[in-house]
Amino acid sequence: MSVVGARPNFMKIAPFCRALAKHPEATHILVHTGQHYDVRMSDSFFVDLGIPEPDVHLNIGSGSHAEQVGRTMIEFEKVVRAEKPDWIVVVGDVNATCACSIVAKKEHVKLAHIEAGLRSGDMDMPEEINRLVTDRLADLLLTPDRISNENLRAEGVPESRIAFVGNIMIDTLEAQRDKAAARNVTELVERELLESRALPALPDNGFAVMTMHRPSNVDHIDILKPVVDFLTDEVASDMPLLWPIHPRARKQLEEFGLWNKVRERIILLNPLGYHDMLRLNMGAKLMLTDSGGLQEECCVLGTPCLTLRWNTERPVTLREHGGASMLVGNDVGKIRAAYREVLGSPRLPQRPELWDGHTAERIVDVLLARA
Repeated sequence: MSVVGARPNFMKIAPFCRALAKHPEATHILVHTGQHYDVRMSDSFFVDLGIPEPDVHLNIGSGSHAEQVGRTMIEFEKVVRAEKPDWIVVVGDVNATCACSIVAKKEHVKLAHIEAGLRSGDMDMPEEINRLVTDRLADLLLTPDRISNENLRAEGVPESRIAFVGNIMIDTLEAQRDKAAARNVTELVERELLESRALPALPDNGFAVMTMHRPSNVDHIDILKPVVDFLTDEVASDMPLLWPIHPRARKQLEEFGLWNKVRERIILLNPLGYHDMLRLNMGAKLMLTDSGGLQEECCVLGTPCLTLRWNTERPVTLREHGGASMLVGNDVGKIRAAYREVLGSPRLPQRPELWDGHTAERIVDVLLARA
């Protein structure tokens, strides 16, 4: 039984479902907790990535962290007791990952965690709590890179529970790369414009892309306003800046009186499907983001990336480890300096070990060997 809950999970579960479907001896039940319930942020990903229709939909919806975790545990426990799976497979670090891990162990079901061992060291991040709890409980820790292996060893995890399999996100990127590349940037931007407007030319390597939604970046006006001023006054003056905007970011911009300035200077888009976002990343001169998944994609695509966070659970994507990303936090002075440094940087695609598009197959092999 595998579990998805929010959009970052969907790109990780798609290749797992495909790999498992090649083994008729294994019965697979897919559970969607419904943590991301907006059609644009959920249903379209299932269609685009060819994920099977979930066998079970818990319809958890939004709420505080405690509400989401509590409701998920209550509903998931019923499913586990009815289906009695041999393994429960969770992915990533969202609330559903933590909640379903706890249920798995209380119901004495073996637990596997895809993307285990990632650590930011930042206990203010709810995702870090989810990662720590899940990895402490998991019987099988499926890691994306060797840094993650070392993190787990340092926490006393025995070698028998660790399996280095590579990054399953890259399986999806490689499987969908050609489909994304065939898209026309101008056409997809016109289709997804938040508000009708005249568009500048958008040649490859002639525009920047950004995403920003984390509470640490958007929930405080004294942080958000200087960042918005830099983006609108400097980046958007150098080149067209495309922002597929998260509902949380829009709400905060409106609340702080920054919305009009943003909509005048930045090309705002609806939340994008996987292929559209991948195509923009493939063509961008620069990515500014607080998303972990985009850091990984930028690494493999070679897109210079300014990570709008003070820490990352994916250090393998950083320049000092051969990647394409620079940690710049939300201090405008640091962002500006890094922006000027990377503006003329060429694309330098990097492929960490086992980021080869075959991670899901390795995961299924490990699971079946331990069945």
